[in-house]
Amino acid sequence: MLANAWNALLRTLGGAASPAGPRGRLLVLIYHRVLREFDPLQPDEPDAGRFEQEIALLARNFAVLPLSEAVARLREGRLPARAACVTFDDGYANNVEVALPILLRHGVPATFFIAVGYLDGGVMFNDKVTELVRQAPGPALDLSEFGLGTLACGALDERRRTLGQLLKLVRYRSPAQRESLVERLLARTATALPRNVMMTADQVRSLRGAGMEIGAHTVTHPILTQVDLDAARSEMAAGKEQLEAIVRDRVRLFAYPNGRPGIDYGPEHVQLAREVGFQAAVSTATGTATEATDPYQIPRVRPWDRSLAAFGLRLVASYWGAEAPSVTAAAPGTA
Repeated sequence: MLANAWNALLRTLGGAASPAGPRGRLLVLIYHRVLREFDPLQPDEPDAGRFEQEIALLARNFAVLPLSEAVARLREGRLPARAACVTFDDGYANNVEVALPILLRHGVPATFFIAVGYLDGGVMFNDKVTELVRQAPGPALDLSEFGLGTLACGALDERRRTLGQLLKLVRYRSPAQRESLVERLLARTATALPRNVMMTADQVRSLRGAGMEIGAHTVTHPILTQVDLDAARSEMAAGKEQLEAIVRDRVRLFAYPNGRPGIDYGPEHVQLAREVGFQAAVSTATGTATEATDPYQIPRVRPWDRSLAAFGLRLVASYWGAEAPSVTAAAPGTA
């Protein structure tokens, strides 16, 4: 009885903020990993049980659409009430092994943005750093020789803080500097890396065969503002071309790595997304999209809530939120 009342409340509040038609708003969720079991070092990443509850709530109370269809309907002013999309970034193998069966069970479509350079045995820099912190013997990690000082690695909360600090220090270096530093750190600490973290090309094809959408996320996941424009263009175009060769179909959607407007990408990268041939792109700016939103800067919402009630409230509140930040797109031909 309470569950029925709760679902009815979500539908009523969501429908009031996002009715069908031109006043509709598009809510796009962003996931990365869906873990088999809870990882205390990464508490924001849902495990299978939590993810299934979230997807079941979405399927019951929202009109979940493929992203390409949702963007087209948003432009045309004909979204259904409480329109929503599900997206995944990076290309983790657990998206196929854990998330896909849940999505199919509930009839929920999703779009997977793949950093194609890590397929078939690669490991992204952030996962390398995570394993370094996880395996550090403690109580402290002495990285003074790298200019990073001594970082606490005793209790779980210390490891979480250290992981956040290291990722912040590493992320905004150029791709070559980032990879070099991380490899030196791994060698110094003798960290063992798993080799089945990211999807294989066959798994990407299996997603497409299951009716899911595939989007591009560059080749090596550089922060676009940290590389020159030619390198950014190459990363975006090559990521698209390589994915098209894998799925033997056009790839029309793009996700900016890290995705914060004005920090991780600029107006020149919005123009590049158009020139490379994408039809829409998503950022990580928090909010929902309206008919007036630039289709190359669709905002998204991170479902980091620990309880299902908080998750439902976040979705509804997102429809009522202020306009998401974006960057002013460059004029055609000026990128």
